[in-house]
Amino acid sequence: MAESGSQPRYHFIIFGASGFTGRFVLEEVARCAGEAREELRWAAAGRSRARLETALTQAAEALGKPELKTEVDIIVADVDDPESLAEMCKQAVIVLNCVGPYRFYGEPVVKACVENGAHCIDISGEPQFLESMQLNYDSQAAEKGVYVVGSCGFDSIPGGCIHDGTWQSAVYGLADSDKLRSLRKKFSHKPLPVVGTRIKRRCALFYSDEIQQYAVPFMGADPSVVKRTQRFLSEEHQESPVQYGAYAGVGGVSSVMKLLFAGLMFFLLVKFSFGRKLLIKFPEFFSFGFFSKEGPTRKQMEGSSFRFAFYGEGYTEGQDPSQGKPNAKIRTLVQGPEAGYVATPIAMVQAAITILNEPDSLPEKGGVYTPGAAFAKTTLIDRLNKHGIQFSVL
Repeated sequence: MAESGSQPRYHFIIFGASGFTGRFVLEEVARCAGEAREELRWAAAGRSRARLETALTQAAEALGKPELKTEVDIIVADVDDPESLAEMCKQAVIVLNCVGPYRFYGEPVVKACVENGAHCIDISGEPQFLESMQLNYDSQAAEKGVYVVGSCGFDSIPGGCIHDGTWQSAVYGLADSDKLRSLRKKFSHKPLPVVGTRIKRRCALFYSDEIQQYAVPFMGADPSVVKRTQRFLSEEHQESPVQYGAYAGVGGVSSVMKLLFAGLMFFLLVKFSFGRKLLIKFPEFFSFGFFSKEGPTRKQMEGSSFRFAFYGEGYTEGQDPSQGKPNAKIRTLVQGPEAGYVATPIAMVQAAITILNEPDSLPEKGGVYTPGAAFAKTTLIDRLNKHGIQFSVL
């Protein structure tokens, strides 16, 4: 962070702490406060003091920490009030931004953080927002010594049920897909070099021998985030970029039929204003219950978990990639508790603690980064393992 005459009052400010996801991030910060290198000073921020007080009271009861009701400061700030955002950011080392959909509410927070010297992390799964922040703020963040790191959580991974904020992001993201293509042209990136055999792209629907079920291309932010990471590693560290494809298992034939019906209906409705209004108004109906305005209950979260499998092919040391097909395989598993509101707060808070505790392990200059670029040389993976998000190589 840029040098200033006085140190910020708080290490962390959770912006949107009274929202559905923000409440769980607030609880996770309270659990992990002792992991900072010094006594953690933190505050809860949002547009309603009353709702923030309620969130702190609920967290105090859930965690058995009555002191949260009196010892955690409250900051009133609103994305529609730039002065309030600036005042908030001046008081923070790191702002944990939980206010989404980010395509509507994210940029004012990033702007305020960069201009006022606060690092900023979010849990966005919206490629258009993430890439536009890199285009618009990377240079200014570098000049200020500010780290802006998006996607420090999970994109929409079904557990028992998902809050409709993620549903809204998906609706508007697909509707604006043409704008995303136009945005990417502004970067004027050269194609990344391809090392070895070019990866085969799978069909829109196929049977996966790896997971023994039907699968479809994953529609979230993962491919965008991974490609940005690979570009950073290639251009800044001269590492060979990997080729990457993301797919989601959907189950057997009956699940495929439901998916085809829901997908067709979704694609038709999302292209028109009245259709988007219907999708936003009735998330449970159009998502077969996966999304709701209430979000999952704590009981549903306790009964949910996630599992990611990564299958890689490559070349052993000394093998020339230009001389044939890959001769080595690797499989990595990432698994943990409910992804959206248990694992996501864990990942977000551990990312913030990593920035706070390991500044010398971050990239040499500030900027707008992916987690893979920002945390490549840190102990973030070890931190996540200790908190129940397990990484294993088979």
